[in-house]
Amino acid sequence: MGQKKIAKNTIPDWLLKSREGWKHTGQQRPSFAHETKAGQISVWDFPRPPALKEVSQKLAVYFNDICVARTQKGLAMLETASPPTYYFPSTDVNTALLMPMPGKTSLCEWKGKAQYWALSENQSSPIAWSYDLPFPPYRPLQGYFAFYPQQLSCFVDGEKVTPQPGLFYAGWITKNLTGPFKGEPGTGHW
Repeated sequence: MGQKKIAKNTIPDWLLKSREGWKHTGQQRPSFAHETKAGQISVWDFPRPPALKEVSQKLAVYFNDICVARTQKGLAMLETASPPTYYFPSTDVNTALLMPMPGKTSLCEWKGKAQYWALSENQSSPIAWSYDLPFPPYRPLQGYFAFYPQQLSCFVDGEKVTPQPGLFYAGWITKNLTGPFKGEPGTGHW
């Protein structure tokens, strides 16, 4: 078997192989998962690979009193052990407030190469990211931005969210979710 040629933005074999190592895939809650109460959703029921869902909830992002983004045409990324990450279409983002952070990128094993964005007035910390050419089946994310609730005030249907623990992940925790959530100390292997 020869080495197959990798077309631009296809998923490399080494990355496909790393996906196989996930133990938690949303098929069964682990024994340490919190019990759900009426009206709650366990993040341990979210799938891996992640599911991308259209949402009609009112999503909003503010920096101090300035609206950075607002939409009812968002996308939610639902992945085992993490609260949803919300994506906003660029048409609903005040992109004049954002500056690209040259050289600041990362590689998501599911979505591909991310580019990071900072506020124009504070270019030292990323507040958002986007994917120029996401891997399939996450191509719908092209032209969308996601925001770190650790850096901004973020809302789902008027409820101010709690940021996912840690500084790497950017899930939005609402009162209808139960965990524990990836990002807390000792959860890197989840």
